[in-house]
Amino acid sequence: MDCKIRRAVVTGMGAVTPVGLTAEETWNNLVAGVSGIGFITSFDTTEFKARIGAEVKDFNPRLYMDKAETLRSDRFVQFGLAAACQAVEESGIIGTLPDDRLAVYFGSGIGGLRTLEEEHSKLLTRGPKRVSPYFVPMMIANMAAGQIAIRFHCLGSALPAVTACASGSNAIGEALRLIRHGYADAVITGGAEAAITACSVAGFTNMQALSVSEDPEAASLPFDKRRGGFVIGEGAGALVLEEYEHAVARGAKIYAEVCGYGSTCDAYHMTAPHPEADGGARAMEQALQEAGYQGNEIVYVNAHGTGTPLNDVGETMAIKRALGAEAAARAYVSSTKSMTGHMLGAAGAVEAIASVMALETGIIPPTIHLLEPDPECDLNYVPNKAVQAQIDLALSNSLGFGGHNACLAFRKV
Repeated sequence: MDCKIRRAVVTGMGAVTPVGLTAEETWNNLVAGVSGIGFITSFDTTEFKARIGAEVKDFNPRLYMDKAETLRSDRFVQFGLAAACQAVEESGIIGTLPDDRLAVYFGSGIGGLRTLEEEHSKLLTRGPKRVSPYFVPMMIANMAAGQIAIRFHCLGSALPAVTACASGSNAIGEALRLIRHGYADAVITGGAEAAITACSVAGFTNMQALSVSEDPEAASLPFDKRRGGFVIGEGAGALVLEEYEHAVARGAKIYAEVCGYGSTCDAYHMTAPHPEADGGARAMEQALQEAGYQGNEIVYVNAHGTGTPLNDVGETMAIKRALGAEAAARAYVSSTKSMTGHMLGAAGAVEAIASVMALETGIIPPTIHLLEPDPECDLNYVPNKAVQAQIDLALSNSLGFGGHNACLAFRKV
């Protein structure tokens, strides 16, 4: 193990989202303000109060796995493997380092919920002999990480992050630490989720977390005073993180450096954020400190921005506390969940990709449908249209049930 602190950079990205089946398509649609939100089609929502979601459309798992593999894998694993295949292919990492120096840290907040519901239904209606022998490995939340490791023969550490809505961000942050401290030279990291199911939607609805709007154009409304809950989404995001000197030596394309990571817990409530946004602010402060933040730098914050009443006000408070009032007022803040919905354990990974691309292109994606700003949410949320801005530092926030807070910081190299 190398004892020096090493740098980690992004050399490949992949995504399967409600607005695109690749990272490039997803980014182009985010910049264009395209919404992936609509009425749920995967089950009958007639008796449901919440009927709107952000589903992945036209996804073909056979592009990434054979028929037998698709039959013994949950949808969240299929998404995760697809995104990982894209990221690995773009990076060209395979074959450039020993297999035991390549790791996988891949998160999921819920895991194979669709499989759980389907197999439980079989148990009740057809008896125990009809439950699939693949039920357990299809359901468990580590299986995206496991299948990615199998596909690319990653003999280093292979772990999931299971921290609710912060899972994808925590996976990336812990991958950064793995490289920094010499335990790996590259990590396939990110998150995947496929929890648009009847039981999930019923549960989130009954805890009053989901938007019950009947209009897809007025359902996911981060920072708008009309907001009434999040829209559930699905998909995956994957990044290849690589030790900087290794990436330079092999001539890899480098998108950005992962230069900071904060991970905290509110230790306050199962679902509600801390009323003073303490944990979120501390996570941002940790990431900023690691990133060597200078107060005069131009910052973009890809906000957690769920469109729930408590989150958006609390996150605004956290941004002001972490950056300082003046710097927060100058910062660009947007919620891409206004277009993708809340992808739960995949959200942080896809939003990390958006943050990297904002640095790469100098374009800040918008918060669409922001028509009636909440007076308590008084920052620049880039309403409705993307803007050009050369930023110095990009932050990506994720705040999960259980009080889990994660913040990632990115810089140009």
